[in-house]
Amino acid sequence: MKILFMGTPDFAVDTLRVLMDSRHEVIGVVTQPDRPKGRSGKMQYSPVKDVALEYGIEVYQPEKVRDETFIQELHRMAPDVIVVVAFGQILSKEILELPKYGCLNVHASLLPKLRGAAPIQWAVIDGEKESGVTIQQMEEGLDTGDILLVKKYTLEEKETGGSLFEKLAKLGGPMILEVLEAAEKGELHPVSQEEEKHTYAKKLSKSTGLIDFSKTAAEIERLIRGLNPWPSAYCYLEGKMLKVWEAEVVPADFSEEEYAVEYGTIVKVGQDHFLVRTADGLLKILSVQLAGKKRMDTAAFLRGYPLKENTVLK
Repeated sequence: MKILFMGTPDFAVDTLRVLMDSRHEVIGVVTQPDRPKGRSGKMQYSPVKDVALEYGIEVYQPEKVRDETFIQELHRMAPDVIVVVAFGQILSKEILELPKYGCLNVHASLLPKLRGAAPIQWAVIDGEKESGVTIQQMEEGLDTGDILLVKKYTLEEKETGGSLFEKLAKLGGPMILEVLEAAEKGELHPVSQEEEKHTYAKKLSKSTGLIDFSKTAAEIERLIRGLNPWPSAYCYLEGKMLKVWEAEVVPADFSEEEYAVEYGTIVKVGQDHFLVRTADGLLKILSVQLAGKKRMDTAAFLRGYPLKENTVLK
């Protein structure tokens, strides 16, 4: 089968490699244009482009895939199927209907749950017990197409956005091969999504990580895990940004009278942790990173930055 691959970030790389090493022919890769990165402004390739060049595959980087010039190029290539993994642009109806087998999307959630840009991180933040990967037949709506195949994954107790990302990324490749095999045999059985059960995984930004200590300790702890490693959860300590990388909910009865202080107040400082007041209890901070410093466990941090009780994190 002649496959055109559309994808951009690290998450798409494993699926591309699986397709490249299969019996199918990847006739081209479409990815986002090179972007400047960092203070130097040096142009950087997407992870998918790096892999495509490694395999010697033709790379296309249109600013807009809807442009007529690029659509003409798609007609010229005449792919049997387009495989899409976190590409980053909306495909037009003309593109969706161009290949014989349409466009197949590898989406990192159990659709219709967590449609949208950041399903992996929000699965952790929202406290989902299960996540997984869905292969769907794309249509014009956002992640609304029929479901072709689903693989579930049970989250571990200390799952982070990063660890879940790595596990789900490895599922997509074998799943898309299974779907392509069924498509060739005429054995696909599309299932419509239950629209009333859909949820949305909104795009992440740096501000998503600002900790609100008026929320429960469990909510904050999930936010910290979900945004690890990016964009990270943070607060401010005496005007300096303090990233929080690891925390635990303190399993103890909470007395409003005992801790009648402002949310975000450090109520106790130990040798390897400090406790912070939240809406319903205490959060034990175990790993941090002060602005301009390296990430470290709290014991090392406290040796260089002694904290005082009643200091308030904002």
